[in-house]
Amino acid sequence: MEKLDREQHDQFLRLFMEHEEMLRLFVRSLLFSMEESREVMQEVAIVLWRKFDGSLDSTSFRRWAFGVARMEALAFRRDRARDRHLFGDDVAELLGHTIQDESAGLECERNALETCVRKLRPDQRELLQSAYQPGANLKDLAQKLGWTSMTLYKKLHRIRLQLMECAQRELAAEEYS
Repeated sequence: MEKLDREQHDQFLRLFMEHEEMLRLFVRSLLFSMEESREVMQEVAIVLWRKFDGSLDSTSFRRWAFGVARMEALAFRRDRARDRHLFGDDVAELLGHTIQDESAGLECERNALETCVRKLRPDQRELLQSAYQPGANLKDLAQKLGWTSMTLYKKLHRIRLQLMECAQRELAAEEYS
């Protein structure tokens, strides 16, 4: 691969990875099943790579990628039009526009929350990780820590309040910058 091709490939991957999660959520909202959304996302990635313009910045790429994703999802739905579980195109289009509009706000909120989690004391971050990991049982965790269940719930509640207040401050600061 030539240097120019490699640079364009790297730029595409950076932009795609930055927006992939929101694209997946967007596509998932337009389709009936997770399997269908996986199939469409594969096509979206192929189309995006084939038609990628290296001059796009993050915002332009996101707008373009969401448009491609919408078109691929609608094409997929048209191919499967006989399935009675599908929404009409008007509903799918409305959902698509709503999610696209909301995605930037959700991304800001997630970034603010990540910033705030990093600001927590190490013991608080560890407690959150333990409490919210898949399959965690709070009663067992409290017992392991030598606390009552109520003590654990109160500590988690205080951390959640701290995160909520921090995230609100982060979002307000971002709005005014």
